[in-house]
Amino acid sequence: MTINCKGQLIDISKPKVMGVLNVTPDSFYDGGSYKDESDILNQVATMLTEGATFIDVGGYSSRPGADFVSEEEELKRVVPVIELILKEFPKTYISIDTFRSKVAKQTIETGAALINDISAGKLDEKMIETIGKFGVPYIMMHMRGNPKTMQSQTDYKDLVKDIVSYFGERIAQAHKAKINDIIIDPGFGFAKTLKQNFELLNKMELLKITDKPILSGISRKSMIYKTLNTSASEALNGTTALNMMALENGASILRVHDVKEAMECVTLFNQLKS
Repeated sequence: MTINCKGQLIDISKPKVMGVLNVTPDSFYDGGSYKDESDILNQVATMLTEGATFIDVGGYSSRPGADFVSEEEELKRVVPVIELILKEFPKTYISIDTFRSKVAKQTIETGAALINDISAGKLDEKMIETIGKFGVPYIMMHMRGNPKTMQSQTDYKDLVKDIVSYFGERIAQAHKAKINDIIIDPGFGFAKTLKQNFELLNKMELLKITDKPILSGISRKSMIYKTLNTSASEALNGTTALNMMALENGASILRVHDVKEAMECVTLFNQLKS
């Protein structure tokens, strides 16, 4: 199983790690941590050294109740970061966390290799068309509503069946646009209750019916720290535990804030499976 990033085939039959780089002031865990060039480059260098295959750059916080950010502000945050990273680390595969086609277009033109869309094209009708035009891998996540409204939309007839149906429809749209490399993200924490998050993780293997690689993004999320009665800053051990569960249930990519620990999970998982 491979995806094509800038003409290079990335083998994801063995799990890979995507390191998170939020260049926002209000992300739930690391908001405001990377304010200048040296902070950004040091963090990217650390993640690459620790084994990250992808760096996921986000300029718009998607936490519940997040503030609105204009397209211009989002581009102002992320485009210089892409340029900075690629100048220092030109072989880096940069993923852009955005649901806007204009941001996707400009960041791909700047050098981004993947687009990571929390809405799977539902928040911008031009997104899937744009991805098809550029031919980059597309990560599509399951979500209802938008970051401000999603937590009021958690009523499902059958959680996993509804999510599989959602992906079936979105994948069909992507195929029509000639998008070849599609990765699905179950969307832990997005339009899901605490209980539903754990049900979804427990049954995540059922999403393999889509025949698409699965990205798991549970790093330091509230499903962990609320269950443990702690905080995001103290949720690394819980993240590691659930990352191993995600790998066992079919994750091809772990999207994380802590690359070293995630890579240790992958190494141990690969050893178990060998």
